[in-house]
Amino acid sequence: MRNPVNLSIGQPDFDVPEEIKAVAIRAIMDGANKYTVTQGIAELRAGISKQLLKHRGVNAEDVIITSGVSGALTLALMVLINPEDEVLIPDPAFVSYKHLTKFCGGKPVFIDTYPDFQLTAARIQPHITKKTKALVMNSPANPTGILCTAHEIKEIAELARKHNLVVISDEIYHSYDYHHTFESIGKYYEKTLILDGFSKSFAMTGWRMGYAAGPASIITEMIKLQQYTFVCAPSFAQYALAISLETDVSHYIANYKKKRDLMYDGLKDRFRIVKPDGAFYFFPQVPWGTDEEFVASAVKNNLLIIPGSVFSERNTHFRICYTASEETIQCGIDILNTLAQQQPS
Repeated sequence: MRNPVNLSIGQPDFDVPEEIKAVAIRAIMDGANKYTVTQGIAELRAGISKQLLKHRGVNAEDVIITSGVSGALTLALMVLINPEDEVLIPDPAFVSYKHLTKFCGGKPVFIDTYPDFQLTAARIQPHITKKTKALVMNSPANPTGILCTAHEIKEIAELARKHNLVVISDEIYHSYDYHHTFESIGKYYEKTLILDGFSKSFAMTGWRMGYAAGPASIITEMIKLQQYTFVCAPSFAQYALAISLETDVSHYIANYKKKRDLMYDGLKDRFRIVKPDGAFYFFPQVPWGTDEEFVASAVKNNLLIIPGSVFSERNTHFRICYTASEETIQCGIDILNTLAQQQPS
């Protein structure tokens, strides 16, 4: 494809803030280019702990710096999951949850959240068995953008406590909270392992900077595994972020709220679509055919979107990512609305 209308990739379309780049360059020039301690430098870990307490009310026992949230998720599941352990995963959800659970010998158990995509205690409860070890949450969520309410968070926390589950809370999109209602379940439940990072908030997907924060008993084992796998997270980025954690990106978030509204208003009349409160995704229902058939038609019309079955056990939806210019978003809206009216015979 040449110059496609690309609404597929889940990374911000702005660049790393200039002040962070300047600090990173200085760190490189000053020689911060060698291994760090496996768990991450003390200054960054302390800064993250302070931020979690200040902004989310989470008093984490320990923190490990990882190679992205994907690195944190891999280490966490390797520590927690034994063969045949069951892991509760929302459907739809980020692709890695299912596959990494299987990689670790566990069994993914899917919680159907259609049609509103809300993860609730009532939806989770029927899937809990004696083999259930952990619950994976992602709020705001990929691929839906849905944000758990404070009431839902508290009910899920009580359910997890009742059944002694570990909650793995993927909070990578916490900055993209358009109505300032984000709450971490770590505030309410002590057996929560928070996974987060800086790829989305600071647009540094290529820097591979993430972390896990939570019970020391879990973090200690993750540190052991990291020593023999990833070794450590990128050194220069650790030093740069240690003094850049409070960099203001609110103007970027405000811009994404405008893009969300543009896309929603442009599609709501021809698609069944839920307006999200966070992240930067929509997950509309296909107007005809299967997800792959509809996406194939979009590709033929120079539009890149993702079939929903990548994220789900269903093949009825597709994912749009609005990390693009308003001009590109409008082009995508026009193509999608045209396709919606062109159901093949």
